[in-house]
Amino acid sequence: MDAASLFQKLSFWSRTGACLTAASWGNSAWFPLARSPAPSGWVAAAAETQRGRFPLLCRESLFLPRSTSSGPLTRSLGPTLSTWLSRGITCEHFILGMFSELKFPVPWGHVAAKAWGPSEGHPVLCLHGWLDNANTFDKLIPLLPRDYYYVAMDFSGHGWSSHRPAGSSYHFLDYVSDVRRVVAALQWRRFTLMGHSMGGSVAGMFCFLYPEMVDKLILLENLGFLLAPEDTEAWLKSKRIMIDRLLSLEAKQQTPKARSPEAALQRLLEANRHLTAEGGAILLQRGATETPAGLVYNRDMRARTQNQEFFTVEQCLKLLWKIQDRVLIILARDGLLVPRKLDRSSHYVKALQEAFESTLKEHIQLVEVPGTHFVHLNEPEVVSGIISNFLTAQNARARL
Repeated sequence: MDAASLFQKLSFWSRTGACLTAASWGNSAWFPLARSPAPSGWVAAAAETQRGRFPLLCRESLFLPRSTSSGPLTRSLGPTLSTWLSRGITCEHFILGMFSELKFPVPWGHVAAKAWGPSEGHPVLCLHGWLDNANTFDKLIPLLPRDYYYVAMDFSGHGWSSHRPAGSSYHFLDYVSDVRRVVAALQWRRFTLMGHSMGGSVAGMFCFLYPEMVDKLILLENLGFLLAPEDTEAWLKSKRIMIDRLLSLEAKQQTPKARSPEAALQRLLEANRHLTAEGGAILLQRGATETPAGLVYNRDMRARTQNQEFFTVEQCLKLLWKIQDRVLIILARDGLLVPRKLDRSSHYVKALQEAFESTLKEHIQLVEVPGTHFVHLNEPEVVSGIISNFLTAQNARARL
């Protein structure tokens, strides 16, 4: 059994029972590590695979009997994933296979990322949403084709990436620049882009600017751009608010607030009504740091005042035509962008809807699925098959 056959759960803090857990898809040898410290109810262990032993922290009550023997345990984790789920272990966060952490140097620090799959596989760059982080893809990527190389990055000021220098704001094009820096560091010449929410807008803009570098574009709960406000005064007001909030944050110089793990999760769920508790916990693993006073969110508060790049409908349609044969758009029925739930009186919404229902539907695969804005994290199996088919299709127009 190799490392790619393991299901791992990444932990955050031990006192809430969210320690690193592993489960096996089949039978394998598991070794307790008697000298390794472990919280009550957990056992330090190592999994024996073809690539060597991997240190793990296993939930005692679910997986391993406490033991101090030096040989392999006679009872492995044996049962399949469906067996564990049938026992009501729905809160467990499993990740198929091993992944690696990456850091890309930038002038103000580094951009962090995590990668799955063989580095020689076809590259797929995954971009998270606003104020989220790379963990948003933790449950989806294990369900996608294994012969691809998936890299999920943290935008600057998010997750484990460095904050931008003092006095800087977070312009939309800065996120696009983050992508270009990471791609240059990876030395990718042509790759697939997948983005959720704001990450989809960043992916779309990158594809518009560097169409020769992107072979396919996957947009989750995003249309690839941000529509400009119809009201000019509203547009001006939004720019003024952005500047005033940035200056206010600099003037206050507040110390980041520390919260208990429960309070940090609750605050995150209150701000993201489409997130499940499990999804929120997954994002917190990379989105907060434990301090003596409690958990502190990693994100830069200035990222809340991002300076967005807007387009008119006419510009959007022209840009979409540039990448018309390589786009998959997935919208959730209870998400944020389903046309029937938007303001039908809007000229922009009407124009886009008419475009998709007529000309553009012949060139862009627009799929509606059950779920919410975070369907890829809450219920990844709903979208994984659609994405997998799109990735593996050989023809120019990847059909579902």
